[in-house]
Amino acid sequence: MPAAAGTRAQCERLRRQVAERDGRRYPKAVQTLERDWDRMGTFYCVPRAHWKNLRTTNVVESLFAAVRLRTDAAERYKHVVNATALIWKVLLVAERRFRRLDAPELLTEVYHGVTYVDGLRASAESKRRIAA
Repeated sequence: MPAAAGTRAQCERLRRQVAERDGRRYPKAVQTLERDWDRMGTFYCVPRAHWKNLRTTNVVESLFAAVRLRTDAAERYKHVVNATALIWKVLLVAERRFRRLDAPELLTEVYHGVTYVDGLRASAESKRRIAA
């Protein structure tokens, strides 16, 4: 089985295979998959250039992992200002290692609601097909 589907149709086919194969064994997992499918499928509504970032990064978790690592070492800060200064400095240092977003110019289109189908900018015809 491929690591990731290239289109929504391939992804839905894989979802059906998982439901058929594992439905009796893991009914709650398959039920959760079905319930959350609309949200999970939104991945295919963003530019393909952004897929690598969406698959490989958890920006919030990786950011706060660095902060947690440093702040857990200290038993307690006597002044809130000192803790805030340390956290701010750790965030500034961690920011240098962030992976840059591929094709950042597409963020404006995403923000303004441009439609993407399977990671590609949708034409008027494909928009009609989606609506039908």
